[in-house]
Amino acid sequence: MAAFRIPPRLAADCHRLGRLVLSDVLLHRDAALPWLILVPRVDVTELCDLAAGDRSALEAEIDRACALIRKAFPDTTKLNVAAIGNLVPQLHVHVIGRHPGDACWPGVVWGKLDSGSTWPEDRLRELAAMLAGASQ
Repeated sequence: MAAFRIPPRLAADCHRLGRLVLSDVLLHRDAALPWLILVPRVDVTELCDLAAGDRSALEAEIDRACALIRKAFPDTTKLNVAAIGNLVPQLHVHVIGRHPGDACWPGVVWGKLDSGSTWPEDRLRELAAMLAGASQ
């Protein structure tokens, strides 16, 4: 069995923040929005293809991602959670913190976010540390 690898499109678009029990956690490179992506390290395309235990683990990890966004980005008033995967077939779940006045508000973020804003290295380290603390 081949080792799991983050799909190339996600790897190109994101920073790797860390690992949870089931998923690798990525952060979208555009810093205009807090946009986490959970990528379960299993070879499936759809949520319904996950084994029951993995589905429960992923739900808990989504909750952790939501809590991380709320803590790290207190202006978040809405959380968008979606598993779309039209361009990247590997199952992955987007967890996006939104608020009125954000770069895409009130519209969708898909294909609309291109602010040119990037995450400073110290903020990436801080978010990775928060994720590590949340995963214990």
